[in-house]
Parts: sequence; structure tokens; C-alpha cells
Amino acid sequence: MPDYSARLQRVQAQMRAQNVDLLFLSRSANLSYVTGLLREQPNYGNTMYPGEWLTGAWVPVDGAPILTLPKMVADFHAVQSGDMEVRVLGAGDNGLPTAAAVLDSLHTPAGARIAIEDRAWAESLINLQALRPQATFSQASALLGPLRRIKDADEIQIMREAGAVTEAAFAATLPQLRHGMTNLDLITEVNFQMRRNGATCDSFVTSFYNMGRNYPFDFHNRDEVLLIPLDAPVSISFDFGAVYKDYCYDFGRSLFFGEPDAEYRRIYALVMASQAAGIAALHVGNTCEAADAAARAVIAEAGYGEAFRHRLGHGIGMDVHEPPFLTAGDATVLEEGMCFTAEPSIFMPHIMGARVEDVVVVRPGAGEPLTSGFQELLVIG
Repeated sequence: MPDYSARLQRVQAQMRAQNVDLLFLSRSANLSYVTGLLREQPNYGNTMYPGEWLTGAWVPVDGAPILTLPKMVADFHAVQSGDMEVRVLGAGDNGLPTAAAVLDSLHTPAGARIAIEDRAWAESLINLQALRPQATFSQASALLGPLRRIKDADEIQIMREAGAVTEAAFAATLPQLRHGMTNLDLITEVNFQMRRNGATCDSFVTSFYNMGRNYPFDFHNRDEVLLIPLDAPVSISFDFGAVYKDYCYDFGRSLFFGEPDAEYRRIYALVMASQAAGIAALHVGNTCEAADAAARAVIAEAGYGEAFRHRLGHGIGMDVHEPPFLTAGDATVLEEGMCFTAEPSIFMPHIMGARVEDVVVVRPGAGEPLTSGFQELLVIG
């Protein structure tokens, strides 16, 4: 169990250092990080309640946060409030009276400096500006980002467990693979196995990048190929991850339906070598862009540079994508406890593709991957 009291104290110290008077966190990874109030799985459509813009916690420079909730959220969504004071909007309250009362009770001055969740609704910011028109607003990420990017031992252990759940789902999927199945079959099986092995949900939309000379996948037509049979020869590339104890994982492997030719075996080996070079470069004192360059050189020098179409990886933790990023132009210096994906690939639509992905912790000598199974090429004959 994370020490939320200690986290709150660190956040409030950041607020004092950055001259922030008040922090408003809507339901998000930041709110969960500070208070333990868990997020809900997203809905495709926008489910909303009167005063929904006010769902979140108000964090003062000193003292306990105040949690404000619409009545429907308080009554039906089993919100765990911990030690926070909870204020529930009354019938007909559009949020403004409750927000005004909170601002007054926290002695928020007219010209306050207020940090707000980066992805809060525009409605939240507009209403707060109306209540404190002279206030200065900033992004909460300036406060929370420096704290969240370095994972402590407890966080890394949770992410290791998330990796074990994800890898177990992959292992359980393998016996179900067969020629002629579809992307929909694959997605359904992977998602089932994640939940079956302990995941809260998937950390992003489970994806496949399957490529072959007779298979029409391109990056723009995923829905169109969803039900097209995967007949050999075709390469199958997994991209998925489990949420576990509110932390995200991101994982990938490639395998082959049919008998892979010499070129496919070569690009598979190159992708694995590229990842190994990237993991070795994820050491304290190196930079994000240098780690990306180390992995990219392996593939570029072999003549497949244009087929490595993306960055080496991204930060990961309570969100599946977090800054900083392993990409050219990101000169962030690597510190111990940062967690990144290392996910090189060679993708040539209508021909073949291969990718690998694991979460890696920055350590003094080299990165520490949190998953390391299934390194050899798997062939489904």
C-alpha cells in the first residue's frame, strides 16, 4: 500500500516551492497518486451528472484535501475517500455554490495561484475562472510530473506484478492460436486472459500489427481487417498491457504463422538485438535520446531504418504513456527508478513485421527489464 500521507506532504512541498496556493485534481492518475482514489474504466460515450465538472479533490498547501462529488457519483460509484472531507452536491447544485464554498473555506485569495489537472474538463477551468477571475492558473503536471517519474521500490514491485499478469495472459493465449483465426479472435482472447489472470482491465486498446504478402493490413485500416482470416504465411505482432493495482503495463512479442523465411528470421533477430542495445543504454546518467539512438542504430545499420517508424519508448507508470520519451530531441537525463518501454520494431506492411516490448527500470549499469520471457521466435506451424 503506497504511503499516501507522505505523497501528500511531497506534493504540498512542491506547491510551496512553486508558489501554488491550491491544487484541483479531477479524477485522474494524479488524483489516484496523491489520494488513492481510484479511476474508473473509461466509457466510449460521455456519462455525466449535474456538477460532474466538480468531481475531484482540492489540495491546499497545508492540511487535508477536500473531495467534492455529485450526488449520483457519491451514491452509486463506491468512491473511497480515505481521510478526506467529502462534500456532496445537493439537488439542483450545478457545482458553483459548492466550489465557491470550498474556495472560501480554504481561504483562497482573489489573486490565488491555482494548479489544475492537465486534462480537466474545460468546464472546470471556466467555472473556476468565473469564481476567481483574478487567479492565475497552471498545469498540475508541473507539480506531479517530477514526483511521478521516479518510481520507488513499492511502485516498481507493483509494476513487476503487472508485468507478470501481462506475461501470464500471453502465455495462456499461445495454446489458443491457430491458422485462420482473425484479429477479433486474438483481441478477444488476450483481453479475456488478462482479466482471467488478475488484471483490472487493459491499459490501452489491445492491438495487433499483423503483416504478410497476402494479408491487407496497413496502419489506417484496422477495422477493415478485423474479421479477415490470418492464413499462413503471416507475422503476428502483439501490443497489449494489463492494469494492476492502478499501474499500467505495456508488452509486445511477435510470432509467425507458417514457416518464416530467412529474411523474417533476420529482422526478428535485429529487433531483439535493438531492444538489447536500448536496455543496455537505459542507465543512470545517459539521456533519453541517446538510448533511442543506441537501439535505432542496430536496425538502421542493417538497412531497415525506415521501417523503425516510431520512438524507442515512453515513460510508463500509473498512465500507460508518461513523459519523458525515448526519442530524438528529448535530452532528459536518466535517473534511477524511471520506467520506460523499450519497443523497437521493423514494420513493412503487406510483407512482414516484428516488434518486442518490455517495461524497463533505469539502473546504474543498465536497464532492468520487468519481463523477459519468450525471447525466441515462436512459430505456429
